[in-house]
Order: sequence, then structure tokens, then C-alpha cells
Amino acid sequence: MTDAPASDQLVTALGPVTPAELGRTNCHEHLFQRSPLLPEDILDDPVRSTAELADLGGSGFESMVDATPLGLGRRPTDVAAASAHTGVHVIATTGRHRDAHYTDQPWVLALDEERLAEIMINDVRRGLAVDDTQHGERPVDQVELAVGPSGLPVRASVLKVGLDYWEITAAERATVAAIGRVHAATGAAVLVHTEFATAAHEVLDLLAADGVAESRVVIAHADRNPDLGLHAELAARGAFLGHDGAGRAKDQPDQVLIDLAAALVDRGHGDRILLGADVARARRYRSYGGLPGLAHLGQRFLPRLRERIGADAVETILVANPAHWLVDHGTQRRETSA
Repeated sequence: MTDAPASDQLVTALGPVTPAELGRTNCHEHLFQRSPLLPEDILDDPVRSTAELADLGGSGFESMVDATPLGLGRRPTDVAAASAHTGVHVIATTGRHRDAHYTDQPWVLALDEERLAEIMINDVRRGLAVDDTQHGERPVDQVELAVGPSGLPVRASVLKVGLDYWEITAAERATVAAIGRVHAATGAAVLVHTEFATAAHEVLDLLAADGVAESRVVIAHADRNPDLGLHAELAARGAFLGHDGAGRAKDQPDQVLIDLAAALVDRGHGDRILLGADVARARRYRSYGGLPGLAHLGQRFLPRLRERIGADAVETILVANPAHWLVDHGTQRRETSA
């Protein structure tokens, strides 16, 4: 079993880095993704996805969290190759999304808390399987691990659970419980997919009961519900707010997100914001023939945000906040195989 990194390091797809090496971090994107919910938006071309990652790097980001979890076509070998080619650090994710993403893979939803925790710990400590379907057939110590160009296994550093709209299903609750076990054992950061930030308080309560501090959790897609009062409440609890909807004009203009971020900074919650764009669709990736692409956040959104809240506040959001969320600063961990 691969040794854990020092508590002041983070494992990327190519190996450990220090917080200082992360630099400006986009905290929610997907290089590769396949889901029955998005049959016309599959991201599965290594050449095109690598080109998109290069665009992200060219727009001013040194690092990216790839938020694709178990069973959704995460292609870890290709993620590592893309990172090596572009020089952009990529942080891989494990865990399980909301139930609707697995209608074509019932074996994923059938994983109970114990088995899911075992797989997730394997993903963090040993490495991701070349093909996740191996987990439906083999013990974790017999899966073929993805290996990057450096010769190191590609390991995950983020634990994800997906929730539906105002609902936490039995399978999703099992994922939360598994995350509690894996976080205790590894210190890995936690990402919660929400639908319009619903059930955000409830999932934070569950995670806290399972031993996960709010300060290691990001509520993804929080900005799709730009309720300042809700955001302030979540920030006051210590949770990070995933502002990852830039460029989704049919949902709300970027100005709404800029106003929301500015209001949170004014209230002293600038240290709780994480930025991304969750472009996540072939029709939205320039390399796949779509728009606006991964560069939109850096090229179009950030200049407006800097003008509104200042360069120092933006650097805090892009550099300091991701490092505080992602890096285990000496958390006491249980030595367990789950």
C-alpha cells in the first residue's frame, strides 16, 4: 500500500505537491465524464480533453479539481497524461454521485457503506482502477491500477457525494457515511454535489455526526441558489461555498454571481468561497466544438470579479481557499482498512 503524503502535501494525478505548488485552483471541472443523464455530452476524447485543460492553464490556472467520481468514465490514466502534457496539476476524485447517474450501472448503487468505503480508501491510498467496472468483479487489492507518466499510481484526494433536489436517498446516505469513514482514515477533503444548494445544512449535519468538520467540506453548486442569507449561514458554519456556475447564462447571468461573491466578501466570508465553472459538457468545451470552454472563467469572469472585489480578495479565493480546503493540516487519522 502506498504511503500517505506528509500532512502539508496533497496528492495530485502525478504525485504529491505542496500547497504553494497548487497556485490558482479551479475547484470544479470534469476532464472526462459519461452519464446516462448526459447522453449527448460525453467527454471521452483524450486529445480534446487535454486541449481543453491546456486552455484552462492558459487562462491563468495552475491546478484543477476533476470532480468525476466512481463509475462515470473518469479515465485516470488519461487524466494523468493530460496533466503531464499541460503542466496543470489535476486533483482526482472518488466517491459516488446522486442515484440518477447510475441507472445504467446498478452495481454502483448496490455498493453498501462498507464496500464503498473500501473502494474509496483504495482510491486514496493505492490508486484508481484503470476501469471502475473492475470493482464490480474483484476485491480492491486485485484491480489494475491506473499509472501516470511518472510511473506512480493515479490517486484521489477528494471524496464526493451527490444529492438530489431536497432529498438524501438511502444510497446517498450510505455514501455520506462511507465518506465519514474514509475522511477519518485519510484526511481527504469532501465535495457535496447539491441541486440548488438544497439539503446543504442537512448534509453538513450528517457529515459532522460522522466526524467530518465543516471546514473540509465544499457545498458544490451553491451559487445556483444565490440566496445571500443561506450562503452566509453555511459560511458561518465553516463550510466552503462552491461558486461554480460562471457562464451558465440561461440559469443566471455572471453579474448575479459577482454580486453574490462581493456581498459575501463584504460580510467577511471571502475566505469561504471556491471558484469553478463545472462546464462538464461536450457542447460547452471548445475542444469538442462547443462554447464557452474552460477558459471562460479566467478570461471573462475573473477580470470582472477583480474589478468588483479587488485583486487581493480574488487571490485569496483562488489560492489560499483551495489549499485550506484540500490539504490535511495534521488531522489525526485512524489507521483502518474501512
